[in-house]
Amino acid sequence: LHLFSFLDKNSRKSLAKTCHKMLEVFQDPLLWSLLNFHSPVELKKDNFLLGPALKYLSICWHSQTVKVCNTEEWLKNTFQKDFCSRHETTVNDFLLEVCNRCQNLLSLTLSGCGHITDDCILLLLKNCPNLKTLKLENCVRITDQTLEAVTLYGGSLQTLHVDFCRNITQSGLEKVREKRPSVTLRADRSANMIPDNKPEKKLMLEKASRKLVQL
Repeated sequence: LHLFSFLDKNSRKSLAKTCHKMLEVFQDPLLWSLLNFHSPVELKKDNFLLGPALKYLSICWHSQTVKVCNTEEWLKNTFQKDFCSRHETTVNDFLLEVCNRCQNLLSLTLSGCGHITDDCILLLLKNCPNLKTLKLENCVRITDQTLEAVTLYGGSLQTLHVDFCRNITQSGLEKVREKRPSVTLRADRSANMIPDNKPEKKLMLEKASRKLVQL
């Protein structure tokens, strides 16, 4: 088991095919307390196990292949939207499995994941009550709904990062600070970034706001 712990997921799977004893070691829950993924394709492989032993999970990717998923929705063409939809299904299905099988999760890091939605984070917070660290970086679909979920279900949360999440607001961050003062909150380049609205739509909203102020 100790030797297996030095191998990556593919090497563990290959070694598990050599004999029944190695397969038993591969299936030992103690081997799978930490998982790191670097592309959506990795989530669909059978070279790892999900279970209650999982404590630390990291999904981080920044390749050109998935960069389009972090582009503003209104800038994507039909092909790009279809491409992103497939990635979204893959990621959401995986995180649903995490919710169902990994209730002892302590730390979750999601970076460059333009597919992650507020609903995903809400389910994770509900189903993983021991979660202490939640780090979200460049997760463009995350909004103030996730921050609200933190105040409602993040009872064990100690650290929250929402860096480069352009669709959260300063108001949402203030609510977290007010309702969860014990949480170490970081939001680099988030609330001050331009949200995902079409320029003309944003302009119309600003004009409407000025009219209301005048009234």
